[in-house]
Amino acid sequence: MSIPQPPKPAKLVIGVIIRDRAVLARLAGDLAQRFGPVDMVSPWFDFDYTNYYKREMGAPLYRRMFSFADLIRQRDLARIKLATNKMEKAESVGDRRRFNIDPGYLVYERWVLATGKNYSHRIYLERGIYADLTLIFQKGGYRALPWTYPDYAQPDLQRFLLQVRRRYATDLQREQSDDRGEQPQ
Repeated sequence: MSIPQPPKPAKLVIGVIIRDRAVLARLAGDLAQRFGPVDMVSPWFDFDYTNYYKREMGAPLYRRMFSFADLIRQRDLARIKLATNKMEKAESVGDRRRFNIDPGYLVYERWVLATGKNYSHRIYLERGIYADLTLIFQKGGYRALPWTYPDYAQPDLQRFLLQVRRRYATDLQREQSDDRGEQPQ
């Protein structure tokens, strides 16, 4: 018999696909205002994997990743995705987004993205949002799955997520010691 246990808090990590890099500073501020302080920012990644976003936003496109200092409850992923969808819509020009925001969370075992699109490997959360198991952690690194988006399968992006995972371990340890009333060392 399995014994239900509460899930550990997760590290919120948000990816942004954008054409106009100048917009990113303001967008990063908006994300921090909504989700708390940013503790890590990735380098710029070229985003040249699909025409899906190019048709809507133009080219060239870039990706940047942000991790947040405050840990989240895993169940909050749907609410976060709905909030980022509103941010995208508020900045859209007509039916064209200026950027795409991909919220996800990282825990020791996996990297999960939120999406509004159903598919065979996605698990329904709530309010039209699904959880996409994007990467799994195995043997000291991330492993892409058959459905993993190509940019998340790239070694440079996975190296950034490994750094975030190390920060997550520290954050989780600090939160657990705070819960026990211990003084940080």
